[in-house]
Amino acid sequence: MAQFFSIHSNTPHLRLIRQAVAIVRDGGIIVYPTESSYALGCQIGDKNAMSRIRSIRQVDDKHHFTLVCRNLAEISTYAKVDNSQYRLLKANTPGSYTFILQASREVPRRLQHPKRYTIGLRVPDHPVVQALLEELDEPLLSSTLILPDDELPLNDAEEIRERLEHQVDLVMDAGSCGLEMTSVIDLTGEVPELIRQGQGSLEPFGLTNG
Repeated sequence: MAQFFSIHSNTPHLRLIRQAVAIVRDGGIIVYPTESSYALGCQIGDKNAMSRIRSIRQVDDKHHFTLVCRNLAEISTYAKVDNSQYRLLKANTPGSYTFILQASREVPRRLQHPKRYTIGLRVPDHPVVQALLEELDEPLLSSTLILPDDELPLNDAEEIRERLEHQVDLVMDAGSCGLEMTSVIDLTGEVPELIRQGQGSLEPFGLTNG
């Protein structure tokens, strides 16, 4: 049975943040809010928790997880970032983007694209996530909370608890946080490539909205 925390979206209580992080470190899966939608998160090195998230989402081992990072410095630990990529990242983080970059040696091979050795990373602009990451002191392994046969991510914490109370360990209710997923931008080529259009302007990357 999942625990359920009602948490303030702008000034989250540190006691609840610490309890959530303890659940993550103990191998649990949490549902947490971001500025784009709710997401599933677990510890980066936990194979079992990662398999449980795949089961919830009903995706195979080709599904790409995202490393949700505190800041640009943390992205630079887990990805190879050149000068032009760094300038783009600096100008557009935190924000509603997921960036595809070449993975560094810090990223377990099972999290990388099997042929391209890439990884998705993002720095969310939401106080609850930032507090979680600060307390955890490493990225969260994450996946958007969109269930099989659903077209949109779940956005109501009570519904999330109802549907997933036996599959996750904690639901963090910070109210409605949106239904539009991040824009996914591949920065591994000579020019940025749009993989998925969502929140976040495409203009800074020389791409066109619409």
